[in-house]
Amino acid sequence: MDKDIRISIEGLGVSFQQGKRLIPAVEGISLTLRKGETLALLGESGSGKSMTALSLLGLLPRPAGRLTAGQAWYEGQDVYHIPEEELRKLRGRHIAMIFQEPMTALNPVLTIGEQLREVLQTHFGMTKDAANQRAAALLKEVEIPEPEKRLEAYPHELSGGLRQRVMIAMALAGEPDVLLADEPTTALDVTVQAQIMALLANLQARHGTAILLITHNLALAAQVAQRCAVMYAGELVEEAPTEELFRAPRHPYTQLLLQALPRTDARGGELKTIAGMVPRDWGNLPGCRFASRCPYATEKCHAERPDWQQISPDHGCRCPRTEQFTAQNLAVFETAPRATSAVILKTESLRVWFPVRQGLLHRKIGDLKAVDGVDLEIHAGETLALVGESGCGKSTVGKALIRLLKPTDGEILLEGKTPFASVQEGKGLNPLRRNVQMIFQDPFSSLDPRLMVGESLDEALVLKHADESRETRQKRVEALLKQVGLAPEDRLRYPHQFSGGQRQRIGLARALAAEPRLIVCDECTSALDVSVQAQILNLLKVIQRETGVAYLFITHDLSVVGYLADRVAVMYLGKIVEEAPAQELFANPVHPYTKALLAAAPRLEEDAKGGLKPSITTGNLQGEVPSPLAPPPGCPFHPRCKFATPECTKTPPEWLQVSQAHRCRCLRHSADSQ
Repeated sequence: MDKDIRISIEGLGVSFQQGKRLIPAVEGISLTLRKGETLALLGESGSGKSMTALSLLGLLPRPAGRLTAGQAWYEGQDVYHIPEEELRKLRGRHIAMIFQEPMTALNPVLTIGEQLREVLQTHFGMTKDAANQRAAALLKEVEIPEPEKRLEAYPHELSGGLRQRVMIAMALAGEPDVLLADEPTTALDVTVQAQIMALLANLQARHGTAILLITHNLALAAQVAQRCAVMYAGELVEEAPTEELFRAPRHPYTQLLLQALPRTDARGGELKTIAGMVPRDWGNLPGCRFASRCPYATEKCHAERPDWQQISPDHGCRCPRTEQFTAQNLAVFETAPRATSAVILKTESLRVWFPVRQGLLHRKIGDLKAVDGVDLEIHAGETLALVGESGCGKSTVGKALIRLLKPTDGEILLEGKTPFASVQEGKGLNPLRRNVQMIFQDPFSSLDPRLMVGESLDEALVLKHADESRETRQKRVEALLKQVGLAPEDRLRYPHQFSGGQRQRIGLARALAAEPRLIVCDECTSALDVSVQAQILNLLKVIQRETGVAYLFITHDLSVVGYLADRVAVMYLGKIVEEAPAQELFANPVHPYTKALLAAAPRLEEDAKGGLKPSITTGNLQGEVPSPLAPPPGCPFHPRCKFATPECTKTPPEWLQVSQAHRCRCLRHSADSQ
């Protein structure tokens, strides 16, 4: 065997026991991972990516999950067929994993130091003092500030980005040859994502670690991986060097995934979507598993299972018609109408502060300034994107606008005349709630699991149509479901019976039930596959075109912002620091924080031949967002700004008009423009 090969998987099969039946989850997967390379494993949720990684560590869900076929070689050992005792020696020491959700993967009752010491003492037999020193060094290596102090912290005391870095430190503690990274940056800010990927690349270069990167972020895969493998319904459908896969994808499924990506150069048009869903019982399909969703499928595709086609030594594909499918099939976009100018909702010096109390008597010791003087205008029929890192106050603004949180100070004006910031809870808020609705980030937790979908929608309809009969409202429920692409009979199903994308459609239907003028969309596409994300984004555009509704789109995904938004407001530590039309902001960002966000975001752009290529990131933003309990004086960004001057540390910047519709808060730009 080639000495550079770290892991070689041959014919992997994984199934789940369901009653007396075995339901296949992975079938016939063969992959090779070499020293120092990153292989990205792509595909929709449920395609078998995570099961492939978990199988290498013997971590398939028990008792239902079981290995049914295949071999996986690591240094002459078949890890699928060695005793549990031998496998434990490999786990963490030679093959390690970064799990998708660090909060559930870390033990909540043990400190960070205890969890790191366990790895070091188990695999290297270190003393407690030596393990402590090494643990602190690991935290410093993954760029966690004050590592000695963090060793005594519990997982819940750290931010999402810091918890993910702790997971990386634990995975690297054993100095593994193979690192399995399962969605290591999902739902993280672009700045934190850039820091984590730069860290992995640096460690890979120093130790020659082989990385299997599981992700639905295709732009990230294009930027960091040397090879990509695409999975669909439990099997590989295409594998190629990254540049070749994005420039000239051959399988229709790969092409459609790339066409579904929101991009700035696709603004104003409709994204290509993949019709239907991954078939549930694909093990019994006689033909191509993608045939039911493929626009090019023939009768033969439905009847005969395609063999693997080797297009070149490094590029393979499971489709017999690969020569007909090239990058020239990429979508053509149609222009949609743009926004009108009437102001629907306006905030003036909006503040949301949370009192911080301490001691037995709960005395107030300060205020957490989540939102600190925000001025926004949202126009009819437009999409205003609110972007920034986690903890900057974006979601708090959204919740204040619909009065799920009561503002501390400032004003919320509906259509320029009706103030709502100081209205007490009760019927006085009904005009606001009828006109401003919200789609939450997690639709499952925002829907009542005990109510059928029709009942949840009927509750929302009462806001606008309380005087109508139940039968009339039922017809409205069915019309709402059809409007968001669901069947009328779906009103009789419960939330757990739907997929994530379908639940997000239900959340949109519930928001539309009150016929609002504005919908606050809080990270409503952040955890969705690109194909499902494209469906939701298209649906939002269609509904906006049909109804004239405005959106406040809260997100950290700048590719979605570039595609969907008319205007963008950039938020940092409770304040808006820059606001501009989307195209102008992407072409000419002014504030150093905005520039850092854009520089850190991986993006795909069309090349001269019609294929896709990753944009080059030009740096990453260092440090953590300061605590809103004690925001820094002067410009709030100055502790992280490489252009900061002594004046920035003392003088809060005022608004500077860059152009007619573009403004920012930056003393340096003010000085440069004089």
